Amino acid sequence: MARRAEFVPYRPKTILNRHKRPDHWFWTRYTAYPYKGCLHGCEFCYCREKKYAPHDDPNDFAYVIKVKENAPELLRQALSRVPVDQVGTGDYQAVERKFGLSRRMLEVCLELGFPVFVLERSPLVLRDLDLLQAIDERATAMVAFSIIHTPDSRHADRVRQMERLAPPAEKRFAAMEQIARAGILTGTCMMPILPDLCDDDANLHYVVKWTAEHGGRFVLAGGLTLADQQRDFFFRVLAERFPDLLEHYQSLYPQDSYGPTRSDWRPLALRVKELCEQYGISDRIPRPIIPGDKRTLNKRVVEALANQVYYMELNGEPAHRVWAYRKAAWAIEDTEQDLGLIYRQMGRKGLDSIENVGPSLAQVVERLLKGWMSG
Repeated sequence: MARRAEFVPYRPKTILNRHKRPDHWFWTRYTAYPYKGCLHGCEFCYCREKKYAPHDDPNDFAYVIKVKENAPELLRQALSRVPVDQVGTGDYQAVERKFGLSRRMLEVCLELGFPVFVLERSPLVLRDLDLLQAIDERATAMVAFSIIHTPDSRHADRVRQMERLAPPAEKRFAAMEQIARAGILTGTCMMPILPDLCDDDANLHYVVKWTAEHGGRFVLAGGLTLADQQRDFFFRVLAERFPDLLEHYQSLYPQDSYGPTRSDWRPLALRVKELCEQYGISDRIPRPIIPGDKRTLNKRVVEALANQVYYMELNGEPAHRVWAYRKAAWAIEDTEQDLGLIYRQMGRKGLDSIENVGPSLAQVVERLLKGWMSG
């Protein structure tokens, strides 16, 4: 007999995860989600890891959904006390039809003027297109769809089995097209790219092509991560249903590993970058501009440095150079004073004086500032 899902309402004390700085992938400073567990039940989902999972048994992840019934109230309280920055939110698994918490959380973000980033596998997000458009008019709204294959892919049937109850990829692309027509920035997070299932060149090409044809403006590529109980769970799935893949995955993910090695990952990411250029889209997400933000120039510099870090890693540049750019981006993110004002008053010496910038990177920052200030 098929196992039935159960919903467990509860009232947590907090909901907003606050990060010291926005991440350099999605540009989210805060994250807040209304449910724990997911009815989609994708076999590869990292949320089964101990640090994320609300369940001792990873098998419960797809069947026991914990519902944060006071999520909108908690979010309003928390956002009222923090600087305006991008919030990662929205969870449109089927339970959202019953409880509607994602919509109410978007209403809070609109009310308080916070930009939002939604990463989704379900076309149910279209139900809240009116709110997303309203948020986009006041701040910024971005919607990314998690898609790792298309129906044209050679292994589409096997990947669909891995995704369990997630809506078909073609429905996600159709939703993307409607989001794009509404004027909201959208695209694909091709995460995780599964070895031997999604990493062949044809599939990479299909995903980028379909994204561009459905109005998407970017494709972010990311590898599979496996840790602790999620690793054990995933290997059991492979052993039971895809035994021909097990040995290869075990070699790629030994006990002390977490994600793909740089040598495994770089060729895939470089190929996605090349395909995005071919189809006139990006392999990075632009940082949202917050109306009235006095440090917009700082944040544009941070975005440029973060993108440079990513491409330096893809090109195999020395780790010390990569870290120099990364630490400079963090230092400028933490600088409270407007970077343009510092430069106008003190010139390059003012930039050099910022911690972890120094003379060499001060020249890089100066070039960026001159370009924006003259424009």
